[in-house]
Amino acid sequence: MPMTVEQIEAEALKLPEQARAELLGRLMRSLADTPTMDQDVTEAWAQEVVRRDKEIESGSVVGIPAEQVFAELRSKGK
Repeated sequence: MPMTVEQIEAEALKLPEQARAELLGRLMRSLADTPTMDQDVTEAWAQEVVRRDKEIESGSVVGIPAEQVFAELRSKGK
């Protein structure tokens, strides 16, 4: 029986930080519009995600709920 997305996510979150960043890079490359997406760009985004995750986890940055962000964007578009 194949794993669900939720099961895969739960397992991925158990990985060490560097392994999660590598997995993220691989997933991003699999979704890239061009098959030759620049490895440096992919790695830079993976590192940025890790950096932002650390900031949120440490409490030095407070995230904004997606619902709030989208509501604000919708109100600006009117």
